[in-house]
Amino acid sequence: MAFSSSTTLAVAYFSCFNTFNEISSPLFKPPKLPLFWPWEKVKMGPLSASPMGFGTWAWGNQFLWGYQESMDSQLQQTFNLAVENGINLFDTADSYGTGRLNGKSEKLLGKFISEIPGQKQVQNNIVIATKFAAYPWRLTPGQFVNACRASLARLQIEQIGIGQLHWSTANYAPPQELALWNGLVAMYEKGLVRAVGVSNYGPNQLVKIHDYLTARGVPLCSAQVQFSLLSMGENQLEIKNICDSLGIRLISYSPLGLGMLTGKYTPSKLPRGPRALLFRQILPGLKPLLRSLKEIAERQGKTIPQVAINWCICKGTIPIPGVKSVKQVEENLGALGWRLSSDELLELEYAALESPQRMIQNIFQTR
Repeated sequence: MAFSSSTTLAVAYFSCFNTFNEISSPLFKPPKLPLFWPWEKVKMGPLSASPMGFGTWAWGNQFLWGYQESMDSQLQQTFNLAVENGINLFDTADSYGTGRLNGKSEKLLGKFISEIPGQKQVQNNIVIATKFAAYPWRLTPGQFVNACRASLARLQIEQIGIGQLHWSTANYAPPQELALWNGLVAMYEKGLVRAVGVSNYGPNQLVKIHDYLTARGVPLCSAQVQFSLLSMGENQLEIKNICDSLGIRLISYSPLGLGMLTGKYTPSKLPRGPRALLFRQILPGLKPLLRSLKEIAERQGKTIPQVAINWCICKGTIPIPGVKSVKQVEENLGALGWRLSSDELLELEYAALESPQRMIQNIFQTR
């Protein structure tokens, strides 16, 4: 069943329930309403976003995710189903796509947005969060602005929802960092983006860019980091606390640990491609966590991925699991409309601590 993102439909839905309750028999008990619906939005700076977004790293990535251009029709069905069910946040990057397919993720999103069936308002409500790579040849604010304009052309839109720095250069090229920050300021002041954000920024560098942007009159809207039951180390929790204190929305990428938190893989059943090397190293140490996820999923009548994603939502973040099939969208949507109890959250976090393995952090994340 597809849901509209309009408030009108929500009101009509609840009105229908009230009317039905008045005429139904005393023995009839209407279904319990969830705490929020897919059309509910959360604030992210000036934007209204769905409680969960979808990532498009796989769109155009042949090396890690096995992308083929024959998949485009399926990806469009995937995108349309997400939009029909209230998802309006889509994360991408100008570097997504391997080799000659560089930028393919943005191009596909642009095509799919332009071909959305129905009202123009649906297109306008979509929030695109794209990331700009800190390539070594991007040394001036102007070059960063040009990168933003190129993304706008690929996306076929007039304004990007959130323009994000893909990573910080503080660890290896400190002089370039200020130019990138000024590039964010410039694209914001020129109206090319509605808001700005960062990705892979550690706690110290996150505070620095927040303070710098604030002094320039530019609010920092979001911080995107790897955050999941596999990635809840000291640094990640510190980043979360900083975001909460500064009013920055944390976007959780890899909420399923590249698939390790789906319950679909074992040390003897590994995914194809480069992921198998990582899975072989980490999966044997995840037994306590995967067991807890399975037990809670069975109690809730949910799947393991839905529980893992819901944990991210309950922690106040916006998870952006990657999707490349209708089946994945349908399953991930099941993470919405309910919440883990406080006891279940603690149970999962204790199981994560009891599991001897952790997800390897992104090498570009700064301290």
